[in-house]
Amino acid sequence: MPISGQSCRAFVSGCAGLALKPEERRLFESSAPWGLILFKRNISEASQIKDLISDFRAAVGRSDAPVLIDQEGGRVQRLGPPHWRRYPAAQRYLEAARGNVDQARSLAQLGGRLMAHDLAALGITIDCAPVLDLAFEGRTDAIGDRTFARDPEVVAILGRAFAEGLMAGGVLPAIKHLPGHGRATIDSHKALPRVDVPLAELMTTDFDPFRRLADLPIAMTAHILFPAIDPDAPATQSPKVVRDIIRGEIGFDGLLLSDDLSMEALQGDFQTRTAAIFAAGCDIALHCNGSLAEVEAVAAASPILSGRALERTQQALSMLKKRPEPFDPVDAGAKLDAALALA
Repeated sequence: MPISGQSCRAFVSGCAGLALKPEERRLFESSAPWGLILFKRNISEASQIKDLISDFRAAVGRSDAPVLIDQEGGRVQRLGPPHWRRYPAAQRYLEAARGNVDQARSLAQLGGRLMAHDLAALGITIDCAPVLDLAFEGRTDAIGDRTFARDPEVVAILGRAFAEGLMAGGVLPAIKHLPGHGRATIDSHKALPRVDVPLAELMTTDFDPFRRLADLPIAMTAHILFPAIDPDAPATQSPKVVRDIIRGEIGFDGLLLSDDLSMEALQGDFQTRTAAIFAAGCDIALHCNGSLAEVEAVAAASPILSGRALERTQQALSMLKKRPEPFDPVDAGAKLDAALALA
């Protein structure tokens, strides 16, 4: 089996529908993106998803090409009823445990393990979760109950438990949104949030859960402006944030994905946006909306995956369990449902 990352470009693309269009297949054949990300528009039932993934991997010529999804639970859940269970938002684990962190940790791990069971069965390799942003008052509804808690230590404990559940089931977690999205009061899908907080305070709060989980294999950036670090560029496109904070102070040396380049927090055409994230030090560009013209521009500005970025992709994928640990999804689902029902 080939090693994903060889002879491909350093971007992940979305697609428009339930199956690849001929023009999408041709673009993927010629540009060879590192991976594919799935959204609700790409999902009907299991056999269709498997066919879509197989078609994508055939187009790029890599049978292990990564497939990503945002499966957090709550309102950010691409797989859901009637074919898959409805999962709780991250905030619900601590609520279900009535504030008991040890019990919430067990529930979060159980939730991650159940999700991995769903995802791995379809051939999905990376879950863009858990969210390690803090639950600040006044945060945008775009984050809302996707956060585990307000306390950085509790967020780190529950985030690691969720990530461990995913990895036990053969799916890699991608922590997000570095270096922290919890203080944003506007939605970065629509505009660029600005966080005017001193660096010393950010270090002991927002950045802390990411530092505690810096050993995990994959992370995603935030489209947030932190004037105390870089007054000119959002974190995703800031060499100061990526080099000095994410790689430096936080100590994350794993595979770093940008958040979605089609979000309105970013300015400029798509080649400009893409070039800026690589200049900042991101390893992989992420483009989600499936617009063919935009994908073409992102592909044109994405380099062939090589050097340290290639090494990071290989290191991350080497952490995938070939055989998930023994697991009874029926029993696990009943335990999770019972705990949530008591809350």
